[in-house]
Amino acid sequence: MDGADKRLCDLIQNDFPVTERPYAALGETLGMSEDEVLERVTRLRGERIIRQISAIFDTRKLGYRSMLVAAVTAPERADAAAEVINTHPGVTHNYRRDHEFNIWFTLGVPPTSQLGLDRSVELLGELAGVDSIRPLPALRFFKIGVDLDMKGGRDPAAKKHRPAPSLEAPPAGSISERDIAGIRALQTDLRATSEPFAGPAARHGFTVPELLEAAAGFTATGQMRRFAAVLYHRSAGFTYNGMGVWKAPDERMDEIGALMASYRGVSHCYQRPTYPDWPYNLFSMTHGRTRKECEDVLDAIAAETGLGERVVLYSTKEWKKTRLVYFSPDAEEWERRYAPELQPA
Repeated sequence: MDGADKRLCDLIQNDFPVTERPYAALGETLGMSEDEVLERVTRLRGERIIRQISAIFDTRKLGYRSMLVAAVTAPERADAAAEVINTHPGVTHNYRRDHEFNIWFTLGVPPTSQLGLDRSVELLGELAGVDSIRPLPALRFFKIGVDLDMKGGRDPAAKKHRPAPSLEAPPAGSISERDIAGIRALQTDLRATSEPFAGPAARHGFTVPELLEAAAGFTATGQMRRFAAVLYHRSAGFTYNGMGVWKAPDERMDEIGALMASYRGVSHCYQRPTYPDWPYNLFSMTHGRTRKECEDVLDAIAAETGLGERVVLYSTKEWKKTRLVYFSPDAEEWERRYAPELQPA
């Protein structure tokens, strides 16, 4: 990757323009022609640097329920257990981490789920044959949004604040069929063409201006967090994925969580429940080219917050990483296949 590639990737993982000709708009920002941007995006996809370009939605505001889950299994059984867990279409991330809790996955279920989230987690544990499983739902959400330092040299304490939604989101149960069609269109991975929204718009019954208007509406309500590129972290050089887990005092949770979330080097930040065998209640995800880059961000947080008790869990294997596909029948089909309580008598 040359300097122009890095500037392009740095920009589109944060601010991909939702316009009729987005690659031309990117070219104007970067001092390139539209054709050069298209060539670079096509090449970076082929080199497995750019994974996907699409909308990133707020799962909760669409009526979905999701959580992080930690599980323990014997190291020699971890691959087989992860393979079973990955069969659920709502499992979007699944990693082996260097800890007694060695399987960490995220699971989302739609509002139409007959099992619900808690039973789905329990069933996955049973099917995978893990020794123990710990649901870790977000009790308080502070941030989600990967922002890799593609250009390098960023201050570990660098901050960035995203604007809050300008409108209240409608109740999740009131999402119309037209809105669902818009969500399906916007979650489509964009092609590297001059007018990439034309295809998804037409397939889902929109004109391009109508789809762009829908995107603006979803952004205003916070149902769509942003429209952005997701990169292949390891191919882009970010081989370290460190999950910093902290013991934070409840009375300072809002203050500390908001501060952690403002760090550009933190991609995810949540308050989560504790257990007798898991005492950490605040999670902050970091990504780095080296372990030191991750630790530098966490050290800066510790210095600013005064928190002293933390552990960093690094991923040692990626079993699955994808985006949740909203309003797809796959989750219901999985439940009918695997849930004993849904089997015909």
